[in-house]
This record gives sequence, structure tokens and C-alpha cells, in this order.
Amino acid sequence: MSTRRGARVAVLVFPGTNSEEETIRACRAGGLETHLVSWTASAQTVRGFDAYVLPGGFAYEDRVRAGAIAAHDRLMESVREGAAAGKLVLGICNGAQILLEAGLAPDLDGSTRPQAGFTRNLPGGRYRSTHVHVRLAIAPERCAISAALPSETVLPAWASHGEGRLAADSRTLEAMQSHDHLAFVYCDRAGVTTPEAIPNGSALGVAGVVNRAGNVLALMPHPERDAWTFMHNDASRAKARGDRAATLGVSGGIALFQSFAAALR
Repeated sequence: MSTRRGARVAVLVFPGTNSEEETIRACRAGGLETHLVSWTASAQTVRGFDAYVLPGGFAYEDRVRAGAIAAHDRLMESVREGAAAGKLVLGICNGAQILLEAGLAPDLDGSTRPQAGFTRNLPGGRYRSTHVHVRLAIAPERCAISAALPSETVLPAWASHGEGRLAADSRTLEAMQSHDHLAFVYCDRAGVTTPEAIPNGSALGVAGVVNRAGNVLALMPHPERDAWTFMHNDASRAKARGDRAATLGVSGGIALFQSFAAALR
């Protein structure tokens, strides 16, 4: 699979980012021409890319709040400009926290101030790393990055965070729900959202948030960590055992990156 000629994606790295390599591999396996870009890059360099991915980690040690300092990094000025111009932006885990802290999602009224945030997990505020499933909870075309996915797609992923619970005041949550900003919700393998399927107490079971224009997606769990058959924890991995091609084949969470690539073609 290839993207349109010239379409290039930057995976942006801040001090403390730690998931850039697996994110780059998933982007490339999904068909995206992908490049690593450091926070030291010039604004001209960053502006030269067609789309951006903010990977997971602990940018600036998650001081103050997760993503709060990185949201004001010089690098984000170019991301803001790009998002306003319609470029696609995907934030995963810490990247999702940064996007909400930067006010790039949910972007209910065009304001650049944060309107919602990913805060400490419930119960207890402890870090959790656990396998999850997330279901596309909007019409696929509502978000450019998900537009090529079938309706109500269920993706496997890993939730690995201490501050992954979506939180906002009741009026904001109601507006996010009524205007289809709640892009992905936690669910079981069958796509059913239950309290047991939500690893962090997230409001409305939300795992991902899309902005008003549909070009910015903030997704808390990591689809890139369950994007090859050998990563799965279900029968598909056992079924592929002994078949090297099948075991190393892309599947599961890779669908999101393939959809991303389709949006850039």
C-alpha cells in the first residue's frame, strides 16, 4: 500500500517520548511514508509534512499534568497551524493527552483553551497496563483518520497510562456526545461497552476524541502495540503458530494506520 506521492507523516518526539519506534513501524506497515522529527527541528521542517503523529511516553516527565508542558512546546505551533489548515493529526496515549491540553480536541467552539482532559485513572489513580478493545463510536467518515474503517470497527490495543480517564464538566460532555466528538469507546471483544471493559473510569467509556473538523484524533490506548498477529492474545495467534508469514502479518490495530494512509491518498 502506498500513499499519494509526496504525502509525508512526521512522528513527533519530545523529551520523554518513548513509543516512537513502534509507532513508526505501525505507520509504515499501514502504508504511510513516515519520518522521525525531534522537538529540536525547525518550524520550516515541521511545516513541510502533510500529517502528524504524536506517540506515547512521558513528555517532559508529565510534570504539572500529563501532556501539559508539551502542549506549549514550540513544536506544537506548527502542529496547530497544520491542524487549522486541515492536516491530519493523530495523538496516541501521551500524544492524546497533549492534544487535549493544547485545545486541539474536542475543539467545541473554536477556542484554543483545553475543554476536556485525560486525568488520573480510577480507582486509585494508579498506572495501568492492560489489554483492551475499543469500538468506533461515530460514523467512520466523521473523522478523516477513521473514514476507511467499517462502521463500529473493534480494534485491539493496550491501555498503558496513569492519566487516561476522560474528564470534563457535564455540559462539555453533553456537547461532546451530541456533536459526535466521542470517537472511540472501550468495549469487550464483541464490541459491547461494560464497566469491566473500561480500564480507567473514563467518562462515558471514552477512549478517543475527535475535533470539530474531524482531522484531529486523540486516542488513549495504543493500537500499534497489537498490530501484528504475534502480538494478539486471542485464538488468531495460536492459529497462526507454525506459519511464519501469518504470525508476522499485520492485523488488528494496524487497521487504524491503514485507514490513516487511505485518507492521505
